Amino acid sequence: VQLQASGGGLVQAGGSLRLSCAASGRTSSRNARAWFRQAPGKEREFVAAISYNGGGTKYADSVKGRFTISRDNAKNTLYLQMNSLKPEDTAVYYCAARRDNIWYLEEYDYWGQGTEVTVSS
Repeated sequence: VQLQASGGGLVQAGGSLRLSCAASGRTSSRNARAWFRQAPGKEREFVAAISYNGGGTKYADSVKGRFTISRDNAKNTLYLQMNSLKPEDTAVYYCAARRDNIWYLEEYDYWGQGTEVTVSS
């Protein structure tokens, strides 16, 4: 499974960005997908996860109410809509996929290469 994240960039505080993650290879739409991020000098942290049909979602407390995770299984693509961005959201964002649909766990099997998000104050 190959995951390709895109959509990162530089944005002012309060602005919005939408990240995308296209999956290819031996993919299945019946698996959980997620976003993680890693800020400079910090460990990678969980951001949001979604079940295969979108019926189940989970967010880190730091992004609840501001970020929305979604997916289009017909396009094998995962999204992260990020609104009301803050400087502390600055990080490299990674998409990830599990082999199964246990979306409420934070351990993932496949990882994309990351897309950088910088939020200026």
